[in-house]
Amino acid sequence: MDNIKAVILAAGKGTRLRSDDMLMPKHMREVAGKPILHYVLKSVDAIDKKDIILVVGHMKEAIMEKFPERNFVIQDVVNNPLGYGTGAAVRYAEQAIGDFSGDVMVLMGDAPLVTEETLINLFIEHKKNNNDCTNLSYEINDNLTLGRIVRDENGNFREIIENRDATEEQKKITEYNSGNAIFNSKKLFEQLVNLKNNNNSEEYYLTDIPKIFMEKKYKVGVYKSANSTEIHAVNTQEDLDQIENILTLNSTK
Repeated sequence: MDNIKAVILAAGKGTRLRSDDMLMPKHMREVAGKPILHYVLKSVDAIDKKDIILVVGHMKEAIMEKFPERNFVIQDVVNNPLGYGTGAAVRYAEQAIGDFSGDVMVLMGDAPLVTEETLINLFIEHKKNNNDCTNLSYEINDNLTLGRIVRDENGNFREIIENRDATEEQKKITEYNSGNAIFNSKKLFEQLVNLKNNNNSEEYYLTDIPKIFMEKKYKVGVYKSANSTEIHAVNTQEDLDQIENILTLNSTK
C-alpha cells in the first residue's frame, strides 16, 4: 500500500475491562501471549512504519514504553478540548498527518483479529472505485452492539447508524460496520470539524463522516469482508476470552 497513512485509535479508558484496577490500558491486555495492539500493528505491516500514527491517552506511558519505535500523538483524555468519541480522537492526528494528499486508514486499536489481507483488500477496493471513503463491513447473524451499514433500495451505501441510536427495525440489519475505514486525507480533516454530537452518547462519531461525505457528493463505498470473525473487538473480559480462543485455535491450524 502506497500514498497512505494509518491512524490507530488507542486512547480509550477500557472501563469495562477495569483498566485502572489492572494498572494497564485495555490495548495492552494480552491475548495469546501478546498485547492487543501487537496484532493491530501487525495488520498494517504493508504500510511504512513512519506513516503509522497511534493516538494514545489513558495510561499512555505503558503503550509508548512497549512500542518506543512508533509515532504517537497524545489525546487529552482529562480535559477533552475536542470532545469525546472516535471523530474527536482522529482530529488529534491531523498535525502529525500534515499536508498530505493521499489516503488515511483509521483503525480501532482494540480489534486484534483484522488481518493484513483484509486491509489490503479494503485498500484495493478503495482505489479501484476511486472512492473518497471506503468502510470495512461484515455480514454476521449474531446480535451485536455495533453500528449497522444502512443501504438504499438499490443496495448502495446510505449511512452508518450506531447501535444505541438505531431503531428496532435498523437493529435487524445484519451488515455491521467494523469501525475501520479509509478516507481521502484532505477531505477527512476538512469535514471532521463539521461533526455534531447530537446523539445518545453526546460523542463525535467518526461513523458520521461517510454521510457528510455523501452530502458533499464525495464518493463513499463499502468493502464487505467474508471473514466475519475479524469483527470482534475487546470491551469486556468475555470479549478478551473469546478472542483468546479464536487466536489460539487459528495458531493450531
